[in-house]
Amino acid sequence: MTNTPQLNGKVAIVTGGSSGIGLAIASVLRARGASVMIGARNAARVDRAKQNLAAGGDCVDGAPLDVRDPDQVEAFVGHTVKRFGGLDILINNAGIGGFAKIADQSLEEWRSIIDTNLSGVFYCCRAAIPHLRRRGGGFIINISSLAGKNAFPEAGAYCASKAALNMFSEVLMQEVRYDDIRVSYVMPGSVTTAFDGGRAQAGSDWKMTAEDIAEVVLDIVSINRRTLASRVEMRPAKPKK
Repeated sequence: MTNTPQLNGKVAIVTGGSSGIGLAIASVLRARGASVMIGARNAARVDRAKQNLAAGGDCVDGAPLDVRDPDQVEAFVGHTVKRFGGLDILINNAGIGGFAKIADQSLEEWRSIIDTNLSGVFYCCRAAIPHLRRRGGGFIINISSLAGKNAFPEAGAYCASKAALNMFSEVLMQEVRYDDIRVSYVMPGSVTTAFDGGRAQAGSDWKMTAEDIAEVVLDIVSINRRTLASRVEMRPAKPKK
């Protein structure tokens, strides 16, 4: 999008913001002037990301966050509002995968994937919506996946979590649109991140980058108020044959 407006005065939360897509989103929002709070489970990574993002000013903070814990989520959102004075943008990016045949998948892994990729988004939205309403509206952007519509073997929990996230986003969009809260979900295909333990880095020139996803998120929060980009599918222009 050309002539993307500045986001000065806006406050954003990015979950899973210490690396990959989340860090790229936090970086582009900060570059446009937003105050940014990042959360992720690994405290050391949060500290490193916070230091890198804060190089351009004091409008960045971060804290350990496990989105599977609703009490942690409430405290994290409350800390953000206290630190920066409000909340305008919620980016639900925290997510995990675990790949195994359904018959072989452990209960622990199933619960962890569903609790992170779906329940965690619910907890964050539930905590954030009252603050977004107090600001007269805002954005909720859920980072989903094309796996939410394109099933593949050994990804039962992951595909199910993303398919459910898509429908959750559709329902939430209809429920809060008249509060001027615009809900979107972005469905990337193959992205060069460490999501699969680093294997994505080998021979991955054809894949999208985290920065590609971040630029689309920036477009969504910059679009005219009369318009809502509710669902965005992203895929490599020339996938590997």
